[in-house]
Amino acid sequence: MYLVTFADADMTNILLIIICILIGVLLRRIKDFPENAPRTLNAYLIYVVLPAISLLHISRVELSLAILLPILVAWIIFPLTWLLFGTIGKKFNWKRNTIGCLIICGGLSNTGFVGYPIIEAIYGAEGLKIAVLVDQPGSFIVVSSLAIIVASIYGSEKMRKRDISKKVLFFPPFLFFLVAASLNVMQVEISGSFESILESFAATLTPIALIAVGMQLQINIKDIRDHYLWYGLGYKLLLAPLVIFLLYGLLLDKSGDQGLIYKVSVLEAGMAPMITSSIIASNYNLRPKMASLLVGLGIPLSFFTLAIWYYLVEYL
Repeated sequence: MYLVTFADADMTNILLIIICILIGVLLRRIKDFPENAPRTLNAYLIYVVLPAISLLHISRVELSLAILLPILVAWIIFPLTWLLFGTIGKKFNWKRNTIGCLIICGGLSNTGFVGYPIIEAIYGAEGLKIAVLVDQPGSFIVVSSLAIIVASIYGSEKMRKRDISKKVLFFPPFLFFLVAASLNVMQVEISGSFESILESFAATLTPIALIAVGMQLQINIKDIRDHYLWYGLGYKLLLAPLVIFLLYGLLLDKSGDQGLIYKVSVLEAGMAPMITSSIIASNYNLRPKMASLLVGLGIPLSFFTLAIWYYLVEYL
């Protein structure tokens, strides 16, 4: 039932994901195509597109106590992921770049592009409002702050605490988040031509990001057999949403408005790894190929695991 509903309502989004990734794979095969193209595209996303998205959405979030639980989804999962993979990786002497990649990609869900259409298809406009809260003040801020700290700690370049703080503070999406939050508090509305310009830049996120993922997606038997890849996917698609399923199941009534918050939060926690997390991992040289595989394989696999989570939140 879920798969049929989702396919009927949002086949265009699924096709866009597939087509963009395939375009990236094909472009990579063109002999004269620049080898550094993925890094160039990633830089464009970080310095232009993500700040535009922050200005558009964070400035409009309505502040109230009711929004805390959806927002906290990312703030619960990411530190837990950091604790888990950081501890296990240190105990079993994993390479630092592997640990960093698993934390960043395993700790952040694709709550926006993949999450929005799925939630809207199942729970309509009311569900989408909750999904935006999970994504913008939650996942988006975490990827702009905590993920940069992790990337700086586990990246190949050793950094002092002061340098890490500067990296976070001057990371463009985080810097523009602060601007957008200030606009929100001052109740300054972005509108007119400036709003249209920001929307035009923001609209390029999905195709450009997925094409960049496709360019770095070189799947072979050796990569598929990489047990670290499956640690990341298993955690992201199964264990992370299980935490929210159990915790929010205890905290919230499973009917009415609270029930909707519970259902949307669990499903958003179970989305595939965030595209932006893969971009950051690649930029900091944290297993770029594995980061791309976590997204490239995680998206199609998540359609099946999300069907399971949908059944659990609806019928248990």
